[in-house]
Amino acid sequence: MRLDGWLLALCLARSCMMAMFMSYAAVLPVLLPAWGMTATMAGSVSTGFQGGYALSLVFFSALADRVGARRVFVWSAWLTAVSALLFAAFARSYVWGLVLYSLVAVANGGTYTTAIMLLADRYPPARRGAAVGWLIASSSFGYAISLVVSGAALRWGGYPAAFFATACGPVAGAAIVAVALRDTPNVIHARRPDSRFGTAVLKNPRAMRLISGYTFHSWELLGMWAWAPAFLAAAIAVTGAASVRAVELSAYVSASFHMMGLIASTTMGGLSDRLGRRTVLLSLAASSALCSFVFGWLIGWPIAVVFVVGAAYAFTALGDSPVLSTAFTETVLPSYLGAGLALRSLLGFGAGAIAPLVFGAVLDATNVSGALPTTWGWAFMTLGLGGVGATWAALGLPRERVPAAETPAVLR
Repeated sequence: MRLDGWLLALCLARSCMMAMFMSYAAVLPVLLPAWGMTATMAGSVSTGFQGGYALSLVFFSALADRVGARRVFVWSAWLTAVSALLFAAFARSYVWGLVLYSLVAVANGGTYTTAIMLLADRYPPARRGAAVGWLIASSSFGYAISLVVSGAALRWGGYPAAFFATACGPVAGAAIVAVALRDTPNVIHARRPDSRFGTAVLKNPRAMRLISGYTFHSWELLGMWAWAPAFLAAAIAVTGAASVRAVELSAYVSASFHMMGLIASTTMGGLSDRLGRRTVLLSLAASSALCSFVFGWLIGWPIAVVFVVGAAYAFTALGDSPVLSTAFTETVLPSYLGAGLALRSLLGFGAGAIAPLVFGAVLDATNVSGALPTTWGWAFMTLGLGGVGATWAALGLPRERVPAAETPAVLR
């Protein structure tokens, strides 16, 4: 599927708004001593971010069913711009970092599921997997920008410069949204009198199986994203690189991993349009689980090996995201899609909020207190449990079905 102008603008805006998402992870090795954090405390900041994002997704997704996805998307974009600037200006300690980074997540939650809803309204199922793939890819591109900009700014002006540089992204993204969605209809789907959330989602076996798969997927993916830069910095430091230089290099390598995620998103969504959602989900989930069980034990191995395995890890861990989202839009009635995505987000990003905290706790437990971690394998294996769960969920998926027709949408 080729990008049309509307989708290109939406993806560009999404990339810009994701520019702050990885700034904390990118500079985490520097923040550990600067903010006096243990690994568990560091994980709690990521947990606060993911938890705030999960709650925000629930609220904004449900709200979009009632006031329209376009309207919510625009509101959230401007809130994200303001909160990003606040984080850049005032995050100078563990407590303020936790509070303000969580605020960024809360503000940004209205730009993800609402974007999926906009795509579901605009593209038919035969093209939807590719369209959602481009949307997820744009997020990966934003993460890569976040890591590259953070790494460069860190060397120039420390972590405050990294925060300010990446905060410019959401500001630009909000401006793009204001122009790009100016003429996009604000669609509100009328609900049938006999339809209920329980029957549309909770008693829909395929929907609940997809929600389970997304929850396990989020545990693995978001835990990996939170800790991969710090792991890479440790792996590079073993080779003798200076600490700040190791952090900078790890940011660049992590950015390349997100570019692999971009490739996965743009290809796997379209591939699932042709081969079927279940086949692609099963292959990717099993492969990412294997990567989780291997990746953390590569400290001390040649950097080339770490890079190759990490690239495969990034590809497989993210590749199922557009497929899961597309399958969900095909399974749930449009009038309950926002509410269904709200439940999915609560469970998925709730799991993603807990994963970095568990990872940090295991990292603390398996390393000498007060020293830089050198044993990472056990912590990464906790993420692999999510990959196993996602494999189980994909294995139990029934054949795809076409959702029942609904009453016409109302434009407001």
